[in-house]
Amino acid sequence: MANIFVDLQNKVGPIKPMHGGGQPPVISTASDKYFHYLTEAGIPYSRLHDVGGALGCGKYVDIQNIFRDFSADVEDPASYDFTFTDLLLEQLHKAGVEPYYRLGETIENAGKVKTYRVGCPSDVEKWASICEHIVRHYTKGWADGYFYKITYWEVWGEPDNPPYLWTDTPEAYYRLYEATAKLIKKMHPDVKVGAYGSTGFHRIWELPYNSCNDGKRHTRLYRLEFFRNFFKYLKETDTPIDFFSWHSYNSTKDTLRQDRFIHEELVALGYGDLETHLNEWDPFAEELGTAHHSAEIAAMMIAMQNSYPAVCCIYDMRTVNAPYCPLFNPITHKPIHGYYSMVAFHTLYRLGMQAEVHCDTENLYALAATDGRRHALMISNLTGEKQALSIDGVDLSCAKYHVIDQERLLSWSPAVDFIENNSVLLIEW
Repeated sequence: MANIFVDLQNKVGPIKPMHGGGQPPVISTASDKYFHYLTEAGIPYSRLHDVGGALGCGKYVDIQNIFRDFSADVEDPASYDFTFTDLLLEQLHKAGVEPYYRLGETIENAGKVKTYRVGCPSDVEKWASICEHIVRHYTKGWADGYFYKITYWEVWGEPDNPPYLWTDTPEAYYRLYEATAKLIKKMHPDVKVGAYGSTGFHRIWELPYNSCNDGKRHTRLYRLEFFRNFFKYLKETDTPIDFFSWHSYNSTKDTLRQDRFIHEELVALGYGDLETHLNEWDPFAEELGTAHHSAEIAAMMIAMQNSYPAVCCIYDMRTVNAPYCPLFNPITHKPIHGYYSMVAFHTLYRLGMQAEVHCDTENLYALAATDGRRHALMISNLTGEKQALSIDGVDLSCAKYHVIDQERLLSWSPAVDFIENNSVLLIEW
């Protein structure tokens, strides 16, 4: 028996935007045919990284797609090709989704063979100025631009992931970030600038930090040193940072442990109050379209709501490129199980405030929300077995029940007093 107690009178805080996503479902015709799914799921953010596929499809978002000739005049609007990125942001605005803009380049997955765009720019000050003009175009109307709300501007992504996303030294990235962050914050103090889409710290706590037995650079140790030295560099150079972003493709339990590890490290480095974002995640990606996958997605959002991240963005929202399209069937382009976990979470998000919940069963994740009049409870079962439920503190006699399991996609259900393994239950009253 799993015992859950809900206290609607004890407001824990706002429900955070844990149901953001990576790049939106762009298609080859640049149509927004599938963007309505984002609106219907209430997706709050779309992180613009890897947009359109390899090399940003040669059109979207990436610095080298917008500023194609690095020798050109930074101040001349004619030096910029905003065409497809303008269209993309117009489509997101129409869909009610705020862009989360990554300033950098798309991952080069064949980087061990050869890379083309992921080296450090030859002139970091000029690169920073290009980025500042992009911010200006989309938020201040420069060059026939826009006045969009774009809160988050991420400088590069995964520079700790050589050679696929960075082919230079860590110090070269630190200098690039310094130049870019200082200029953007000087010119646009109202936006948030951050870094750096860390590849993550999976099982880092098991690493012997003081040695690498094979005499080679240990990947996990490299990433940890990259992280620690980055923040030391920021402090030494008085470089601003508004958020730190990181990634995990591991289970909810492992990712939660990484999150605590990152927070403890940031505290030790003097950045304990820094906003953090889990802006790439997808547990058991190869299981897309299964009940277990949707239960993990639901559990992750619930776990992160009760942990440190201020924003989460699942990777990602394409309708192709399995397994990294966790929300859509890559053949039919229709929503699958994981999408409905996002819809369920949005049901709580739009209520506004988190209510206190106590659950006595490990690996059963529960989250409640209220607007003072309407209430909802979301439960994900990763215990390994069916769980009988005892829910106290609230009157559910007139509640509506919806289930995500292998056969049902947030489908209506008669009132139940149990939850199957690898399933999600949404209760509204």
